[in-house]
Amino acid sequence: MTISSPTSKLRLAVEFGVARLYIDHAAKRNAFDFEMWRALPALMRAIDAEETARVLVISGAPGLPFCAGADISEFSSLRATSEGGKAYEAANVEAFDAISNLSKPTVAAISGFCLGGGMGIAAACDLRVADERALFSIPAGRLGVGYPPPAMAYVVAAVGSHLAFDLFYTARRLKADEARAKGFVARVFNQESFEGAVHELAESIAANAPLTLRAAKAAIRAAARLPGAPSNEDCEALAQACFDSADYTEGSAAFLEKREPKFTGR
Repeated sequence: MTISSPTSKLRLAVEFGVARLYIDHAAKRNAFDFEMWRALPALMRAIDAEETARVLVISGAPGLPFCAGADISEFSSLRATSEGGKAYEAANVEAFDAISNLSKPTVAAISGFCLGGGMGIAAACDLRVADERALFSIPAGRLGVGYPPPAMAYVVAAVGSHLAFDLFYTARRLKADEARAKGFVARVFNQESFEGAVHELAESIAANAPLTLRAAKAAIRAAARLPGAPSNEDCEALAQACFDSADYTEGSAAFLEKREPKFTGR
């Protein structure tokens, strides 16, 4: 099933419980322009409203890198003044918040370049996996670009303050193995098996109890003090809802009967 997108540069489809958001801006090697930043919140709302979608995977379209950052050609126009820069930053933060606030699990599947704003998108996701050729960098220091605290919060939560200083101060690139060693990505797959591994991971997440995953996501976001994280009271209510659900009964029964559970999210 294909979900309508405000821009052809972002394509959204749902199949077997997995929503796939493909970044498809080949002319700019998947650099994000202003139209794309503005489209992300609407796409996140569409995924939240789609009951069949249990997990979201964000990746580059086949044959394209994850994201080469923001479209620098817009800097001399949309970001030519401090006012324009603030408006652009606000769109960035709104996009990051929309990804992070999605009630369903999110996975960044990173192949090739993951630079600047692309690293921000990945940091806003719950889980990041990469292929062995992935490269990560935040070249803001070479562009004279400033990151506001709300956007920086996602990077710091994902890599820690020490590595954040390193990345911003030096603008150096991390290879996939170092990104895994530093904790930014959870797993690294070889290039040939990457798409299959991502699909298997997403399906394994989609097969688990949706209410449990929602409660876990809320509690982890609260513990990490991410922007817009739910309160402890909200987290406790989500956890309690798990015990009051039909899925809790189904999970317990499936365990005792030694079969795979069939969760409905209710």
